[in-house]
Amino acid sequence: MTTDIVVDTSMKLRCARDDLAGQVTLVSRGLSTRPSVQIFAGILLQAVSGRLELAATDMEVSVRAGLSAEVSGEGSAVVPGRLLGDIIRQLPENDLELEYQAEENTLLITSGSAAYRIRTYAVEDFPRLPDVAGVSLSTVDAEPFLDAIQCVGRAAGRDESRPVLTGILVRFGGGKLVMVATDSYRLSVKETELGGESPELEAIIPARALDELRRIAGGGGQIELGMFDNHVAFGVDGVWLTTRRIDGQFPDYTKLIPETGEFAVELTLPRGELLDVVRRMAVMAHRASPLRLRLADGELTISAQTQDVGESRESLPAAYSGEPLEVGFNADYLRDGIESVEGDDLVLRLINPLRPGLVQGPEEGFRYLIMPIRLAG
Repeated sequence: MTTDIVVDTSMKLRCARDDLAGQVTLVSRGLSTRPSVQIFAGILLQAVSGRLELAATDMEVSVRAGLSAEVSGEGSAVVPGRLLGDIIRQLPENDLELEYQAEENTLLITSGSAAYRIRTYAVEDFPRLPDVAGVSLSTVDAEPFLDAIQCVGRAAGRDESRPVLTGILVRFGGGKLVMVATDSYRLSVKETELGGESPELEAIIPARALDELRRIAGGGGQIELGMFDNHVAFGVDGVWLTTRRIDGQFPDYTKLIPETGEFAVELTLPRGELLDVVRRMAVMAHRASPLRLRLADGELTISAQTQDVGESRESLPAAYSGEPLEVGFNADYLRDGIESVEGDDLVLRLINPLRPGLVQGPEEGFRYLIMPIRLAG
């Protein structure tokens, strides 16, 4: 299923600057940040029957939106997206006019006494985008869905040679939403009980696509979603984001998280205080130097030491009375896990210095598993 492009070259319309600026901002989420092909830096403008439709894609994510317009000539043009946004936001009047001039391959933008001519890209080079017309859609509450993305997204991988790990496993079923992400050094799981009916679906979705959805959707409301062919589509207030599903087998997270009985240490700590200490100590954790967490005599001491830079150390009370235990973690990964916990307290579970640690909230809906770094000496 594809979106047809109106190729008539007589596009001419009037619309409100503020409305257009808002939609350009949304659609720009689909632009490639480092386009290898020029067309992926462009926004497709289509004037059709009283509306201006906008679209952008980098072939992994596409975003489409639209607004009402006084259309006196239907047609289409592809213009540099970021330049278009910069111009629209600076126009002196709220009323503006767009006119595509085919003989010069330019888009004329006028508002008050201000006028701009932008060189355009070839419309025929713009990719044909998946269309959601006719797709079976389900509706879910936005808040728990977006919260889950926020919790797990930072654990997704960035290594394109392992595409499955650059995605987030999203599973609806049995009245529950499960999201899982891992880069093989840490694993983040968020399970949310859903009220009422929920869809039954599962897909590995690019983490970047879900992050863009979170930015587009904002806060509450509802999200429409559906799967077709090898794509997933999300709709929010008339804005549609589509993305390719990632093929492959996602790691079985249930086998990666140790059983509760395997953990030798379980501490409940004040989340805010622990996060502040980790942030302060991480300043000295340069060049992948680990943060050291040492438990002994009723306190947790966090320290960092980097050769030729210096060291830092700070302690906070902890209900611990066993033998001294010291474990090292990547400072950024540990901070991400603590930041993802909701509530005033968190639970830290440890086995030994060579086994992964677990960070979670007082309730077990969120779990963050982090691999240790072997400490010298």
